[in-house]
Amino acid sequence: MSGFRVLVFCGSSESCDPKYLDVASRLGRALASSSMSVVYGGGMLGSMGAVANAALAGGVRVVGIQPRFMRELGWSHDGITELVLVEDMRERMRRMLAGSNAVVALPGGSGTLEELLVAITAKRLGELGSPIVLVNQGGFYDPLLEQLEHCVRQRFLAERHAQMWSVVAEPEDVPAAIRSAPAWPENSLTFAAL
Repeated sequence: MSGFRVLVFCGSSESCDPKYLDVASRLGRALASSSMSVVYGGGMLGSMGAVANAALAGGVRVVGIQPRFMRELGWSHDGITELVLVEDMRERMRRMLAGSNAVVALPGGSGTLEELLVAITAKRLGELGSPIVLVNQGGFYDPLLEQLEHCVRQRFLAERHAQMWSVVAEPEDVPAAIRSAPAWPENSLTFAAL
């Protein structure tokens, strides 16, 4: 899958349980083993740094997209293949989604959750057709998945909207989940509103 770009949403916290950094490293290795390059937020700390370092060690391209203010704060990873600097968080998100063939969400904080929900919304509105995979390590995403299921039950999302994402327990399962993701209909905007 040479040239296949996977956008990874993850945290930059160094204070989280080290198991999450291990999961990020394992994802980076799994993507590299499948010749999938990484697009991410450009950071050097936490899960961001772990996924980038593992993917680089596996020999694939790693592209970071980061607002200039983060670079000025010293948050950039200087060892990645390419660092793209943008003006703000909105442009960052737009650029990350535009250049990616799949989206993967690792455990993370408010930024990760925001990015994941923006991707799900973009897919619902027909702006994104790519697979979205949540790495639900240790049940991390169980509360969010329950909330999304609640949205379906309350008819804020249709049942078919629950097919916009898939869930895996281990990072090694991500490449297969990407490959087996059902195609998202090009006419998805026609059923975006209930």
